[in-house]
Amino acid sequence: MRLLKRIVGFILLLVVVLAIIGMLLPREVSVARSIDISASADKIFPHFNNLEKTIAWSPWLHHDPHTKNTFNDIPEGVGAVMEWHSDHQKVGSGRMEITDSIPDESIAVALDFGDMGSATAAWNLEPAGDETTATWSMTTDMGADPVGRLFGVMMKKWIAADYDQGLKNLKELVESE
Repeated sequence: MRLLKRIVGFILLLVVVLAIIGMLLPREVSVARSIDISASADKIFPHFNNLEKTIAWSPWLHHDPHTKNTFNDIPEGVGAVMEWHSDHQKVGSGRMEITDSIPDESIAVALDFGDMGSATAAWNLEPAGDETTATWSMTTDMGADPVGRLFGVMMKKWIAADYDQGLKNLKELVESE
């Protein structure tokens, strides 16, 4: 009986400690990854300003090449929308809409993951000699829930790895054109 009380006490203490740690973590999670591409900004920009072109370098489609993608009738720039649906847990379902587009410089998108929440993302291009630095970033609010904040720490690592792969794919695509 004593052992059982100790085990229950330890589990309760662990839950309280994790809740306190979770509350101390930031509620906003931001991820930004960059890569240098041997091309001018005007050669890179169309690959993310036109959401249909993102399919060619998406880091998520290798998880589920059968993801169903649909697009609205605005081919590129502000107002262009892509929706996707996949049963694969790393892909899921969601909606992306371009909310700002500055030719050969940047775009911003609103992301909606349904019950999983929302986020904003951006692609920025910065000329650097004969190359262009492409930066892909995302920011999301994990809320006040300590479990969500703990999840945000792990999510940041997962997103960074996916962004690195996507940027690598984009670099290979653009440099091979």
